[in-house]
Amino acid sequence: MNFINVSTYSPRQCGLASFSKDLRGSLVKDGHKVSIAAISDKVYAYPPEVYCEIKQNTKEDYCQAAYKINNSPQIQMVIIQHEYGIFGGPDGNFVFDFVAHIDKPFLLVTHTVLPHPTAGQRVILQILARQAAAVVCMTGRSARLLNSIYGVSMDKVAIIPHGVPPFERKDREGLKMLYGYTGRKLIATFGLIGPSKGLEIGIKAVERLVDRHPDVLYLIAGKTHPVLLEKEGESYRQSLIEMCADRGLDKHVQFINHFLEVEELGDLLYMTDVYLCPYPNRDQAVSGTLAYAVGCGRAIVSTPFEYALDLLKKHKLGLVVPEASSEAISKYLDQVLSR
Repeated sequence: MNFINVSTYSPRQCGLASFSKDLRGSLVKDGHKVSIAAISDKVYAYPPEVYCEIKQNTKEDYCQAAYKINNSPQIQMVIIQHEYGIFGGPDGNFVFDFVAHIDKPFLLVTHTVLPHPTAGQRVILQILARQAAAVVCMTGRSARLLNSIYGVSMDKVAIIPHGVPPFERKDREGLKMLYGYTGRKLIATFGLIGPSKGLEIGIKAVERLVDRHPDVLYLIAGKTHPVLLEKEGESYRQSLIEMCADRGLDKHVQFINHFLEVEELGDLLYMTDVYLCPYPNRDQAVSGTLAYAVGCGRAIVSTPFEYALDLLKKHKLGLVVPEASSEAISKYLDQVLSR
């Protein structure tokens, strides 16, 4: 089949862009043709598979992209990756301008299914789901929310778990030697940096570990979220660095300030002794970073948000702390590091 995927896309640096690149690679490997309608927040040098570009905050671009797709006899099916923040307008409602003009059937892939949406958020997902040929979510809980909160028939919903790239498995100690971490017990968190990631809790948890594990090192990997960077510069990252300095953690917390491509990300995960997911938002429905850590077979300690409960606790793939506190996290990290 010939698809077009509407989403952010590499080289734009965000989780959804990486997801879409991986999805395309997998579908092409299975014999499908996949082009991209790339949602842009600035100018990018896109690869040849990008069929058209939608400037995120330019309403007319959504209509023009729909017309261009309609006029392509090759394209049979549209896939819309839905995350409120990637589309322009209030709650991302510019997506309606695309859907209103597209004549081809579309699949809706939901990345955020909120249990307590605003009126605007609820209406957007309801209308998109109503017009979609099918709605994809990644957990059973998201499927139930689609039905109970957004009125989507369960017959229309398909649950497809979050995938992971085919990381090359490598030796942990060899990687530590390569990157200069020989003799250290590594805890890692990766992803775009911002206040919603619970990094302060993670840092405080590591502080509690230092006496028992003087060789511990917490790697916080990833660039600052571009929206936060545009508004505040690196002030948030600097506040974390100062927090570590004030607590005497300069030798126990290290920041890797760039976007990790797949090979480097695989190296980070395979040399990590325990992956820490300290997210404070209990309602978070999906986490690509957590899925990646599971895919690499890492020991995992996570706060009790919905995706972690569904993926880790239900399937016994990691440790979920009872509450998002530094004390609880440090206790579970100590259990893993003391083995």
